[in-house]
Amino acid sequence: MKRKHLMGTVFIHIGLIATSLFFLLPLLWILRTSLISKVEAYQIPPNWFASLTLENYRNVLSGNDFLTYFFNSFGVSLITTIIAVIFGAMASYWVARFAIKVDTIKISILLIQMIPPVVMIIPFSMIISKMKLSDTWLSLIITYMSFTLPYVMWTLVGFFESIPKDLDEAAKIDGCSSLQTYFKIVLPLAMPGIMSTAVYSFIVSWNEFMYALNLTGLNARTVPVAIANMETSQGVQIAELCASVMVGIIPIIILSLFIKKYLVSGLTFGAVK
Repeated sequence: MKRKHLMGTVFIHIGLIATSLFFLLPLLWILRTSLISKVEAYQIPPNWFASLTLENYRNVLSGNDFLTYFFNSFGVSLITTIIAVIFGAMASYWVARFAIKVDTIKISILLIQMIPPVVMIIPFSMIISKMKLSDTWLSLIITYMSFTLPYVMWTLVGFFESIPKDLDEAAKIDGCSSLQTYFKIVLPLAMPGIMSTAVYSFIVSWNEFMYALNLTGLNARTVPVAIANMETSQGVQIAELCASVMVGIIPIIILSLFIKKYLVSGLTFGAVK
């Protein structure tokens, strides 16, 4: 029995390692390509023992305004996430506590999320153009709110519903108003869910490509659009492109590691009552 248990554990770990390598292989290949020279990046078959260099990262960070695009993506994604989480959390709390037809509101929010983003490009472009906001952060923040805010509300309603209403009643008995109950009692308990939702909203805003491509020029261009435009008269500079991709991944990795404990507890908090 011990031998069978040991063999089963070994096979499970082998399967998990193989699955992890399968999904990590593209990322590892991008990392490897970003650390070799331009000539070796195009070699077929590849040179597995190529010398490593940081030249591609120096070229990306020192030229073609990539740092400006990086700052644009970070600023737009951060502001969008903060606004969506603040207003989305308050709206979700109202729906969970005071709305009469909660299921109807949930379905309405879900239907908004089901609208294909490509359908909204032309209306958004016309509105942004008439408001003279083209190629600005504000144009991206407005459009990004159209899909981040419904997601935040849809997710946080479940977290607020998982918090017992008895706590609200106890707070009212102690003399707390509705706002005081929300900020002092309910909000701290829902923080794991809020943080996990904020991470996903930031990632979605950071990776958004379609709106950024159509609504921005050079001033408000974001990282996904900058990476897509990395094509020269000599073709795609694959080594520098991979370096740009790795630089674009760094904020997501740092953010996920920084709030790891909130992310893990937030993903399981809403499932337990």
